[in-house]
Amino acid sequence: MTINDIAKPSLIGMTRDDLRAALTELGVGDKQLRMRVNQIWGWLYAHGVREFDQMSNVAKQLRDKLAAAYTLDRLEMAEAHLSKDGTRKYLFRLRDGQLVETVYIPEVGRGTLCVSSQVGCTLTCRFCHTGTQKLVRNLTAAEITGQMVAARDDLEDWGHNPASNSGTRKVTNVVMMGMGEPLYNGDQVADALNVMSDGDGLSLSKRRITLSTSGVVPEIAPMGEKTGVMLAISLHAVTDELRDELVPLNKKYPIAELLAACRNWPGLSNAKRITFEYVMLKGVNDSDDDARALVKLLSGIPAKINLIPFNPWPGAPYQCSDETRMQTFADIVNRAGYASPVRRPRGRDIMAACGQLKSASVKQSAAELKKAELATRNLGR
Repeated sequence: MTINDIAKPSLIGMTRDDLRAALTELGVGDKQLRMRVNQIWGWLYAHGVREFDQMSNVAKQLRDKLAAAYTLDRLEMAEAHLSKDGTRKYLFRLRDGQLVETVYIPEVGRGTLCVSSQVGCTLTCRFCHTGTQKLVRNLTAAEITGQMVAARDDLEDWGHNPASNSGTRKVTNVVMMGMGEPLYNGDQVADALNVMSDGDGLSLSKRRITLSTSGVVPEIAPMGEKTGVMLAISLHAVTDELRDELVPLNKKYPIAELLAACRNWPGLSNAKRITFEYVMLKGVNDSDDDARALVKLLSGIPAKINLIPFNPWPGAPYQCSDETRMQTFADIVNRAGYASPVRRPRGRDIMAACGQLKSASVKQSAAELKKAELATRNLGR
């Protein structure tokens, strides 16, 4: 990257509308616009090209114009950590210097990318390490999509690479379960998920994309309408009293309102079940009575219940339930007809497991952010 490139926006992460506007500004006429958008879209998201000259079916004159005005820069990888179980944790540096974490979890026949929607988090869930980091800002759609593009670069997961010629994709699933509450950044998240599910680009099935929310009730149905992806609810308690403590957002949107929104999730069916996430906290929410109450609470909702062993972090106020206790809890829920796997923790040794994400970035004041922005602009002059 040159100093002049710092001032240029990247095409990576753009939506179709963004790309259409960019090409129009470069003088592409209406008659060619649709074709050019489709061509460049494929190069960006199906092939993952790093140079404009690789866009072989795009006229050289247009490639030169694109190169003069834009880059194909990815998010900068500040750090990458590899767990003994194969999990990878990426720390990406954004253009304003902020940092965000993304996790890749390989499994037999699939690979899941856990994507962030905010730097820090809006919420303060007591069992979650990310919740101890204050919100810095929302991510843009480009920064959300960019996490997937950068991860696929690192994994050599593009169709034009020999490593991917077997037809086996490494990133097969995306979960919006990283840093942040996605529904407090709904428009940008929706745009990013629609880029990821576009069949001519990154081409993930909408059934392989899951958005997890702690329960921003008014935004649940609109997100379903905009994206058609799968829904996961960060539940963790069967009473409002306990959920108020674990997930303070519950004070604003209590369990009854949350479950009513779930019952109205667009397309809800046995083929499109909602996943309810339930972190197992020793002596807090893991009794037989809690299991029976959970079954009763979710009655009539096509659902799967993921039991998540609590993943410790420095200063955490809870302990993980014992294995036998988790299995007994799961058996009660299973007998009631709900799939209820106990999720095997991944990436604990690199602090990449569920609830452990917390980037090294710290909240900056508005003045500091403005100063960094002006410095970046000056470099580009």
